[in-house]
Amino acid sequence: MPRSKSGSNARRKEQKLFRRTKGFWGAHNNVKKVAKQAVIHALDHAYDDRRKRAREFRRLWIARINAACRLSEISYSVFMFGLKKAGIDLNRKALADIAVKDPQAFAEIVAVARKEVA
Repeated sequence: MPRSKSGSNARRKEQKLFRRTKGFWGAHNNVKKVAKQAVIHALDHAYDDRRKRAREFRRLWIARINAACRLSEISYSVFMFGLKKAGIDLNRKALADIAVKDPQAFAEIVAVARKEVA
């Protein structure tokens, strides 16, 4: 029985690696050992940054809600406490969107929250 070589499999694996490193700088895109390390680091950073992006969006939404609350002379924390007591389950993304696009509706939500706190 003839010997089976892994040439085609190894080549396919190498091509996959180099496709991932397209656009990388210097030896990071054409030297196998360096490219493999670069891909590992890139994937690691991508994973971390997806979580970081979520944190940054949450900060943005809170800042927008707080700014809209201040226009209605109520603090963010009191507003959120009032929403919880009123049983209004709107997430921060939705509240920020309402605050920016429909200030009148947001003012009504603030009124409901204020009524629950007082």
